[in-house]
Amino acid sequence: MNLDFGSEKTMRTEKEILNLVSEFAYQRSNVKIIALEGSRTNENIKKDKFQDYDFAFFVSDIEYFTHEESWLSLFGELLFIQKPEDMELFPPDLDYGYSYIMYFKDGIKMDITLINLKDLNRYFSDSDGLVKILVDKDNLVTQEIVPDDSNYWLKKPTEREFYDCCNEFWSVSTYVAKGVFRREILFALDHFNNILRPELLRMISWYIGFNRGFDFSLGKNYKFINKYLTDKEFNMLLATFEMNGYRKTYQSFKLCCELFKYYSNKVSCLGNYNYPNYEKNIENFIRNNYEN
Repeated sequence: MNLDFGSEKTMRTEKEILNLVSEFAYQRSNVKIIALEGSRTNENIKKDKFQDYDFAFFVSDIEYFTHEESWLSLFGELLFIQKPEDMELFPPDLDYGYSYIMYFKDGIKMDITLINLKDLNRYFSDSDGLVKILVDKDNLVTQEIVPDDSNYWLKKPTEREFYDCCNEFWSVSTYVAKGVFRREILFALDHFNNILRPELLRMISWYIGFNRGFDFSLGKNYKFINKYLTDKEFNMLLATFEMNGYRKTYQSFKLCCELFKYYSNKVSCLGNYNYPNYEKNIENFIRNNYEN
């Protein structure tokens, strides 16, 4: 397949993008504050050129910008744009403001959210902490803003949270087994991928936290988890993603259960929690109903 997007362009640098956005603000009286959000503000994340640029533009009149949108072209040659607040099938998460998700010809991805200036305090109250002020023309931000990723750090579980994780895993395991037994592969995979394995990942993250501390993040979707596991441990986790057909799916499911037992026992000891022996009854239930 040959997708021709025209002549290739050199991707602009972070300095060029930040200068472009700042210049845009200073040339328009109705843009008061610009904040950079997300991974580009996080000193604990290794920078690369593919990180998104997430901006919040605090403006005096949102409709001024949404009514006529030619100003978006000032940020580069657009390939694709999405407007979450203008969609029907996918309702937006943000109940204030208006956002643009943009992909540019040189490989830049930029998200701009327009927020009314009156919602400034609400914005900071809702913030995840990864915010850096780039422009504040009227010195309206009175508090010191220092990017902080602590909202994403591992959190030590309470004993009840540990129990709940175990309970959810073993409860949902029966749905995976039943789906395979009934030859309903999509039903089985949905429960496996969206509920069962996330609980395994949660348990592994607690195991890592007890061994390494709870003062850091494993990244979105646990993307850095391999840094804290041995090659053997990580490869076994990856093996649970092998789901080509019913037989392979069930093998991966059984491996997932074995891994959960291993890590939940470790967390039980490290946290000094009583171990809820759910697996014995549930494994017998699965064996008696879906494996004979």
